[in-house]
Amino acid sequence: MVWHEQKGAAAVLNLIPDSQRRTLDELRERLDFDAGERSSKRSAFWIMLTLSGIIAVSGVLADSTATVIGAMIVAPLSTPILGIGLGIVTARARLVLSSFTYVLSGLVLVTFFGWLFAQLMPDPISVLSNSQVLGRTSPTLVDLFAAIATGFAGAIAITRRDVGDVLPGVAIAISLVPPLGVVGVCLGTGSPSLALGAFVLFASNVIAMIITSIVVFTTAGYGREAVTEATHEGQAAPRRGRVYVILTAALIVVAVPMIINSLSSLWSSQIAAAADSWLTDAGDTGGEVTDVSWSGSTVTVSVLAPQELPPIDDLQTTVDDLVPWDPEVVVVHTVGGRQGGD
Repeated sequence: MVWHEQKGAAAVLNLIPDSQRRTLDELRERLDFDAGERSSKRSAFWIMLTLSGIIAVSGVLADSTATVIGAMIVAPLSTPILGIGLGIVTARARLVLSSFTYVLSGLVLVTFFGWLFAQLMPDPISVLSNSQVLGRTSPTLVDLFAAIATGFAGAIAITRRDVGDVLPGVAIAISLVPPLGVVGVCLGTGSPSLALGAFVLFASNVIAMIITSIVVFTTAGYGREAVTEATHEGQAAPRRGRVYVILTAALIVVAVPMIINSLSSLWSSQIAAAADSWLTDAGDTGGEVTDVSWSGSTVTVSVLAPQELPPIDDLQTTVDDLVPWDPEVVVVHTVGGRQGGD
């Protein structure tokens, strides 16, 4: 009776129609590497992960978006991540632990590839300025929102028989292996702070996928079905409260630097606009702001302009009004101007 009520709720939400819903056994077969043909599943995972890691690191080093996308499609890491979500919902500690081990092992393997390939580069420091690295070392809340939406898409696709063909798109959107490749490359070039930024992106994607899979699997009734099975076997009802607390805490931990990056990006654009106005209001029409960067409580504004600049105190006052904690403004002045027309 309980099971039919849950199925009815899922139908009302129109999230997982009964006619397209995979059974719990089918889901375990797809997400549990210890179920069914174990050796073939495991070998396929390690082969594809190794290849995707090599492809991802190669794409990062070559600054090739197409190559990195290829690594995303090949990467099998989403399977054990969804397995963690299923293990939590169905209270199977073995599945959670096994899936987590695969994710952790994959993290180490791909990071090692990135570190190793960085050692083989003639000028590894130059890699840190390419778009594949820069785009993954300062994640913002936009990346987190995208990860949450992608996590829902992946969980729904694995649960419904009729939308499985969207999984390649999910693999591209969730971006699991490329950030790990960037972590390894940054560590290999002696840039731990950049490596940490890329790891935050990876961790946020993993946590978002686990949380969204828990929501989808619970809505689809797999948790209630697992409780019914446990009851029939004489086992106690599972308690998941501690796991949910841990996941919530982990989400907060990764969200904090993403919020900081989002605010820094917003403030940087506002400060750049303020600096442009600062130059223009002083009658300097030949100057331009070339960069705004942060270092702790100091914001550095790079300006290309003729010899004389307006009083920096005026810009400092404007920045104090924009940023709550009143950072110190440093202006790097390059004497010159733009030549020629657009």
